[in-house]
Amino acid sequence: MRKKTNAAAPNESEKAQFAPPQPGLEFMARFEVNLDAPILELGRIGSAGKRRVIPITGGKFKGPRLDGIILNNGADWQLVSTDGLACMDTRYALKTRDGALIYIQTRGYRYGPAKVMAEVAKGNPVDPKKYYFRVYINFETGSARYKWLNRTLAIGAGMRLRNKVIYDAYIVK
Repeated sequence: MRKKTNAAAPNESEKAQFAPPQPGLEFMARFEVNLDAPILELGRIGSAGKRRVIPITGGKFKGPRLDGIILNNGADWQLVSTDGLACMDTRYALKTRDGALIYIQTRGYRYGPAKVMAEVAKGNPVDPKKYYFRVYINFETGSARYKWLNRTLAIGAGMRLRNKVIYDAYIVK
């Protein structure tokens, strides 16, 4: 029986010559996302946790290449596990100052010590270094000026306030 070989596998000299690049981060924009009541509590979804829908009612974003408003048309379709992990899944639309429309989706996690998260849930000011709030961000647009967003991977670190989420987004280079 013949042993199969992978013709595309690098030889030892090629392995020594090249290495994957280390990604870097470039500041993209600060997003201030307004949230509003009522939060729709859909209840327990099997063993996965509780599903809730948090309306996104507006806001703004500003950075070196992006500047505009968040439209009143989205939500966070959040799943909260029994141990308090919030799995965020937001979808909403942006409108730039020059009129371009951009679809944005974020997915990520928010969690921390129970006492800290209880304060966050009450809307009390909490140092965002005391809990984890990270998202990855995808964009879609038909605008020629912003088509670079269609092939950009971004990540963000954020904080939750009473009626607002603020996060700084970074392009992964």
